Amino acid sequence: MALVLNIETATTNCSVSLSKDGETLVLKEDNSLGYSHAETLHLFIDEVFKSSNLKPSDIDAVAVSKGPGSYTGLRIGVSSVKGLCFALNKPLISISTLESLAHQVKFKDGFIVPMLDARRMEVYSAIYNSDLELHREIKAEILTEESYSDILKKNRVYFIGNGVGKTKTLINHPNAIFIEDKLPSANEMSLLSELKYKKSDTEDVAYFEPYYLKDFVALKKKN
Repeated sequence: MALVLNIETATTNCSVSLSKDGETLVLKEDNSLGYSHAETLHLFIDEVFKSSNLKPSDIDAVAVSKGPGSYTGLRIGVSSVKGLCFALNKPLISISTLESLAHQVKFKDGFIVPMLDARRMEVYSAIYNSDLELHREIKAEILTEESYSDILKKNRVYFIGNGVGKTKTLINHPNAIFIEDKLPSANEMSLLSELKYKKSDTEDVAYFEPYYLKDFVALKKKN
């Protein structure tokens, strides 16, 4: 039974929710084309507290989407959460970005593949079963026409995330269901952070780092 501030910045969606007992009370998010997290994140945090008539000191914990995802987005989110945890003396809870994304799909059979764009034909992905249990570990993979062919033979497979667009160009199978225009959100973090809070599954605030999955590579700006 907890009041948790949830923060999601792993993609272009800057998302903040305030949840109680696993239910979202207030949600504020914006999915602009660029990464405006540095400018908007703290404004969103202020807004969810004002909307709920609560104070930061009222919360029991702060949860952050830990990745994989955008290097810059993750750094901003985790740095902000660490500052809040230190200032408020509250525990830090980390939530798998792909797990929360998978929770946006409700289905009775088959598998779900949450996937985030990792440039070119590569994605960060995982596979979850209908009980939302991890069936295949999170990894960075290069997509081909044979990707997921084993589970597609006998199962419906739901693909979700900003990696779906490139996946559709390669995979053409009747069991493949593509859910487009969906990004990780702090809304789905509400239940997951509550479950972790109940188990006292928290992170060391001083030493916690985002789950980048791959080393950061700086790209040159296009002219």
